[in-house]
Amino acid sequence: MRDIEAIRRRIPLRFPYLMIDRILEEDPGRVVALKNVTIGEPFFQGHFPEPSPAIMPGTLVLEAMAQTAAFLVPADGDSPTLGYLVGVEAARFRRKVVPGDQLRLEATRVRARRGLLQAEVTASVDGELAASATLSLLVARDGEVQTP
Repeated sequence: MRDIEAIRRRIPLRFPYLMIDRILEEDPGRVVALKNVTIGEPFFQGHFPEPSPAIMPGTLVLEAMAQTAAFLVPADGDSPTLGYLVGVEAARFRRKVVPGDQLRLEATRVRARRGLLQAEVTASVDGELAASATLSLLVARDGEVQTP
């Protein structure tokens, strides 16, 4: 399990762009992460403003999914590893994500070769599928593309 400080050492993003709060499980081919969705998130102020209900934008759900998939990239210790999102296929949104939800993100490696990682990623709330997609990440360390 990784807490927020371990995540910050691995992914060089900070609030409000860091979208995952904890890594629950981490194996070479699979990662499970959590995102706690709170009303204090800055995007809720402008996304469907009142009187509409607060809904987490789908693009940010995809970003959380991509950040989870980045943990499938082998790392040297906790050195920063960037996975530039370069492809989104078969993205489907099935459920609204709202304040108070805990988003469970699960990424499974499909293939990795020549600096490109492809993963199947799902996002769920209370066991109900919220989103799914196949994501492709270009792998880079210290700004240079690597072979995963």
